[in-house]
Parts: sequence; structure tokens; C-alpha cells
Amino acid sequence: MTRSYNFYAGPSTLPLEVLEEAQAGFCEYKNSGMSIMESSHRGKEYDAIHEEAIANYKELMGIPEGYSVLFLQGGASTQFAMIPMNLLGQDQTADYVNTGAWASKAVKEAKLFGNINVIADTEKSAPATIPAIDTLEYTNGAAYLHVTSNETISGAQWKQFPKCDAPLIADMSSDILSREVNVADFGMIYAGAQKNLGPAGCALVIIRDDLVEKVVRVNPTMFQYKTHASKNSLYNTPPSFTIYMMCLVTRWIKEIGKENLFAQNVRKAKKIYDVIDATDFFTGCADKACRSDMNVTFNLPTAELEAKFFEESVKLNTWGLKGHRSVGGLRASIYNAFPEEGVDKLVDFMKDFEKRS
Repeated sequence: MTRSYNFYAGPSTLPLEVLEEAQAGFCEYKNSGMSIMESSHRGKEYDAIHEEAIANYKELMGIPEGYSVLFLQGGASTQFAMIPMNLLGQDQTADYVNTGAWASKAVKEAKLFGNINVIADTEKSAPATIPAIDTLEYTNGAAYLHVTSNETISGAQWKQFPKCDAPLIADMSSDILSREVNVADFGMIYAGAQKNLGPAGCALVIIRDDLVEKVVRVNPTMFQYKTHASKNSLYNTPPSFTIYMMCLVTRWIKEIGKENLFAQNVRKAKKIYDVIDATDFFTGCADKACRSDMNVTFNLPTAELEAKFFEESVKLNTWGLKGHRSVGGLRASIYNAFPEEGVDKLVDFMKDFEKRS
């Protein structure tokens, strides 16, 4: 089989080694007589996977004591609502920074539950940008501050995070475990699995224990962080196969070394940005100071050339380079498991396409 180069924004490329290991045990896992997908979430086979996945995230991300690691269903989008449901009291205000489409969705959901103060809004900025930290004016006594660490659609990424008295909450769906972050600086980090962690079907939530215990209203049982933290994410049947795959991905990261992975991410992105900056033929969509290492967005001189670029790229077995439907242009999503040789192939194609255009 010839592997395609998957530049889609998600679901994204998974490590081939992970896929092969999962394939080998797909019908029977460790002589149990059944697939891991058939295994009880209360059984010893799955329990070992569950605990290993939690331990691996704690190790890889340096999660300190006093935090819970949760596996929740509904993806990051459900967290847009769960956060204010659990943490925003009736007479409180939460601060949000709107840096693009996904941050805007988080703001929209939060407004259903309480007072929201958008302390900075760069959603419509062109080029896409992240507000300067020293310009942010926080609400006194805010319940929390919410940011989106990497805007998948525009390709803008926080390079430094704000620091304030309120708990900092970050949606890291498209750049979690792609670079070093200090978890202790955050009250909560959450991410959909389908970009850097595994297949779709699960959200990883890392939440400080005092926030777990916070109760601001009566919520349905399944929408309380306390429910899931108290049962180690086993209150109900978890997305066990997705968590199994997430566990295999953490093993893969540990094997290659996270420092090597982080350096490779920077190197891959730089190769594409160097081509973009070399001529006027390509134009980056994000401000240079906040360009994403995960989602490289760019334009060509005309929409017709962009369409031709995309059509030709598909013939080279590279998929998903068309920009999001809301903004157009082109986008190369190069998450953790995307191979560097795929970036090299794109770079060569970009140079050749420019020469012929």
C-alpha cells in the first residue's frame, strides 16, 4: 500500500507504527479471545490501557499533582458548553479572547450560561493574528480566562500565554503535545483527539482539582466534571477504542522522544514558510509573529491558480490542501505524526508550481 500524505485538518495522520500495532491486535488483543473493541471497560485488559494512557499523559506533559486527566465524549465542542456550565456562576463574568472561528464558537456557547467579556477580538484580522499579551485588560474577579491556543482555520497560534489571576483555560485541540507547555500555568487544558492524539471520538481534559469541585449550578450528571473525575472517566462506557489508540500514540511519542518530535514540528513548518517568504507568489495568511507550526495557511495570486494548485496536488497523492470553506486559500496541516518527507514533497511541488505559473 502506498501511504497518502494527509494534509487535512482532521481527522489527521496517525503514526504508521500505531496503525500496524492496532491492526495486529484488532481481532484478538493479547490472547484474550476478543478484540479490544469488544473488551469490557471494567476488564483487566482495558483497565491496563486506561491507566497507562493517563500515566503517559502525565509524564509527557509534566502534569503536576492536583490535576485530573479525563477522557470525555463529545469532542472539544462539548467542552465549549461544559466549561461555563461548571465554572461560570450566575453573578460572575468569564473573560474570552476571540482569535478566530473556534474561539468564536466557544464564546457563542458560553453566552448561553452567563456573562461573557470578550477582552480582545482578532477574528476578522487579516493577516490573522493573536493579540499582544500586554494589551489585555482582564475583568476583576473573572471566573476564568479562555483562549484557543491554535486557530486551525486561520493558522494563528499563541506563542506565549497570558497570565492573570483567573484560571487560564485553553482549547489546545490542534496543537496539544506539539510543543512544551507548563501545565501548572493553566486551570484547564482540553483538546479533541483527532489531530494530535488519536482518532476522533474523545476529548482529553486536564483540569485542576479545585475546578473539578466547583459547583455553580445543578447540571445533568453527565455534564459535571466531578462525575467523571470521581470515577476516573469510567462513570459510563468510555470511547475505549479511541482511548486505546491514544495510548498507542503516547507510546510512540515516548519512543521517539518528545524533544525530537517538538523540534521536528518546528522544522517542518519552517520549510514551508521559507518557500512562502521567498517570493511574492505565495502569501502567508497569518502574521509572522504568530504563525502556527500545525496549520500553515497561504494564498496564491488568484483563486484560479489556487484551484489549479489543489487539483495538481491531488495527482501527487497529497490530500487536503484546500483551505477551509469559510476562508478559502490553501492550508497544510502538519500535525505530530505527519512525516517530514511529506513536507519535503509539498515544498518541491510549491517551487515547481511557481516556476510553471
